[in-house]
Amino acid sequence: MRLDDFDRDINVEDQRGQSFGGGGGGGLLLGLLPLVGSRFGCGGIVVLLIVFAVFGGLGNLGGLLSGGGTGNAPHTQVSRGNAPAGAGGGAAAACSVDAVTRATCNAFSSAENTWEQLFAQSGAPFQAPKLVFYSGRGQSGCGAAMSAMGPFYCPSDQGIYIDTGFFNELEQRFRAAGDFAQYYVMAHEFGHHIQTLTGTSDQVRRLQARASEAEGNALSVRLELQADCYAGVWAAQNRNRMDPGDVAEGMRAAEAIGDDTLQREATGRVAPESFTHGTSAQRQTWLQRGLQSGDPAVCDTFSGAI
Repeated sequence: MRLDDFDRDINVEDQRGQSFGGGGGGGLLLGLLPLVGSRFGCGGIVVLLIVFAVFGGLGNLGGLLSGGGTGNAPHTQVSRGNAPAGAGGGAAAACSVDAVTRATCNAFSSAENTWEQLFAQSGAPFQAPKLVFYSGRGQSGCGAAMSAMGPFYCPSDQGIYIDTGFFNELEQRFRAAGDFAQYYVMAHEFGHHIQTLTGTSDQVRRLQARASEAEGNALSVRLELQADCYAGVWAAQNRNRMDPGDVAEGMRAAEAIGDDTLQREATGRVAPESFTHGTSAQRQTWLQRGLQSGDPAVCDTFSGAI
């Protein structure tokens, strides 16, 4: 996919090179609970508490919090000084560390421009999120940021958090290579920001607060599939920039990170009641639905079967 260079006024924060170690296990635990609950359901919180008690901290969590419990994986560590958040030189410095970082900024900038235009067409106000790079461990408005979480969106500070080492994992471990696979991940996380702006995320959290674990997980699946659909909408709005093979790259990535695929590879069995992101087939279906229409209205995953 051929994207323009990022706009210099995008809001980018670079935490790489900063120290976020130590700080006391209890503080990290409390900071992680809201994020784990929103992304992995009640079961994720239970697992976190058990592992914290058994291992006495977060240092041994490894990949337990990466969807489906896929275990430890190598991450690229980028060592550099801190660049300030905000416009102008901050974004230029943070986005120019390496090719992967620049591509991530290009995708973020494209998504921001695309959704700003879509919101303007519907007459709705748009507020851009921020993009935060960290290496190994960082800090978000939702608590600690850790590589094992994978890319995530924090609604508290409207930030998309990326350890770019994840893209090496996506290509090498999950066999989902290609620039569009990387862009799909970014567009999916941007989709969660759209859900915050539309109020969908808050509605789901209120429903989850009084739901059973299974019901909460099912709501999480619908939220994640909608973000996949929104990723497809972004791509469709930029169809003239797509290359042959881009759709196939996106489909491979969606397949690789489906709950059933991750669980089967990790444990040899599948537990549908614990799904929080959707099966590989579901993720592919909703990504494709957005790609085919380019219309956010088709991304209603909360009405009818998914």
